[in-house]
Parts: sequence; structure tokens; C-alpha cells
Amino acid sequence: MRAAVLPAVDAPFELLDVPDPVPASGEALVRVRAAGVNFADVLIRRGRYPQMPELPAVLGSEISGELEDGTRVMAFTGGGGGYAELAAVEEATLVPLPGGASFAEGASFLLTFLTAYIPLTRQVRLRPGATVLVYAAAGGVGTAAVQVARALGARVVAAAGSAEKLGACRELGAEEAYVYDELPEELRVNVVLDPVGGELFASSFARLRPLGTVIAIGSAAGAWPEVDPARLVGRNAGLQGFYLGRLMRLDPAAVGEALGKVLDLWRDGAVRPLVGAELPLAEVERAHELVESRRSVGKVVLLP
Repeated sequence: MRAAVLPAVDAPFELLDVPDPVPASGEALVRVRAAGVNFADVLIRRGRYPQMPELPAVLGSEISGELEDGTRVMAFTGGGGGYAELAAVEEATLVPLPGGASFAEGASFLLTFLTAYIPLTRQVRLRPGATVLVYAAAGGVGTAAVQVARALGARVVAAAGSAEKLGACRELGAEEAYVYDELPEELRVNVVLDPVGGELFASSFARLRPLGTVIAIGSAAGAWPEVDPARLVGRNAGLQGFYLGRLMRLDPAAVGEALGKVLDLWRDGAVRPLVGAELPLAEVERAHELVESRRSVGKVVLLP
């Protein structure tokens, strides 16, 4: 099969013929029709991911495709192997692709919507009239979070890196949308959902209403600054962290319950994955460039 192989940190991808995967007991072989490109893949390529795989490696943690009998599915790959024509995945991770959904949408759904839905339902309580501020609101997780928060009855304020992305955020349901450095000083919210980290994370606590919460889900802009507990106590503020991969290992039942509910939202038309770009496997370099430069709106997907 053909696969995009990362030979070393910072190296160009190599499109190679590699042996077909052989499913182990409890695994299924999926013909990959689409593979999601996540920021974690970019961090791996740059050698900045906390759990680096052994290189060379085939990246790609989520896919959609077909089983041998033609059943259309979505799945997590268990940490890699998605940038290829075939993938062996645990049968327990297979999720039926909803009717009418494209393979590109299927490869854009699992990670982004679970990362948005679980924190907004398990780690905070969105009371009627609550306001959620979503950073990186035009990215994969951000576009999911805007839709999920709206579906849960919240008022959504979106923040993005450029003015060109704000229209898409409003179309997804954000009532207000701003470039980061134009966020109103007086803006106060109940929840900040932050995939960005860095100094933006540090500034979030001043935007919280009393009893508000910052949810840290990523650090695309750099490491999180340390937070003094006295600052949280003094502001009556909370801090939550979310990492889907570890939750899947430690509490798969919680993830499965959330998956059922967010799938219902998709089937009911309340949410839908936003695909920003679909590129052939041979253009994996371009796909990573779009994600790393943050120029895409929605999820970038490879089509093996």
C-alpha cells in the first residue's frame, strides 16, 4: 500500500510503498478514504509532542473508510497509521458513518467533536444564558466547539487569528466574533475553551465572570504559563484540563457515552463537521502547511 512516512523530525514526508497492515485479533482492516490532519501531527513532525512515536512513522490518528464488506466507518487508529491506503484498527473504535455524510466529514468528526463536547458537558455546567468564549474558533476543534456550545444553549463568542475567519465563525452560530487583539476589554464570559495556550491562556482568567472556568485543551502557541492557585481563589475561578487520548484509555465508558450523544446531534442536524480542505495523500506537505500556518478554516483532510 501507499503511505506518507515521516522519516525524522522536521524531515519531508516520503510517499512510499510499505507492507499492508495485518490485523491482529480484535482488529479490523479499513480501506482509508479520508484521514484527518490534526495539530498533534504537526507537533510530532516538529518533535514537540509529549508522547513522541518512534520514527520513521506513519502519522494520522483518525480516519474514515470502508470495511471489507463495504460498511462505512469512522475510527481512531490508536496513535498513527492514518496517512495510508489501509489501516488496522481496534474493532471497539469503529463507529458507523452517518448516512449522507462524506468520508471527509467522517475523518473530521471524532477527535474534534469529542474534544468539544466532553468538557462542555462534564467539566462545566452551561446554565441558560451562559457565554462561552472559544479560541481558535475557525480551527477543527474550534468549529466543533462553536456548534456544540450553541446546541447546548450557550451564547458563543468566537476568537480567531485573522479577520478573514470571522465570517465562518458567525455562520456556525457565534453571536460575536473577534480577532484576538480586538477582544473587548469589558468582555466577561462563563467559560473559555482554549486550544491555543501561551500568553492567550494567561489572559483568559481576567475575562471570567465569578465562578467561571477556563478549559485548557491544547497549547498550539506554546506552553501554558504556571497558574498560582491564589489567583483562582481570589477570582472565584476554575481551571480544567482535557486530553481525549488519556480519557479514552482510563474511562472509555465516559467517551462512549459522549460519542452517542454527539452523534445524535449530528444526525439531528444540530452540528456538522466543517471540512476546510481535501487534499490527495501526495500533497501531505501542503496539508501540514495549512494546519501549521493556521490558514485553514475547519479540518484539513487527506484522501489516500
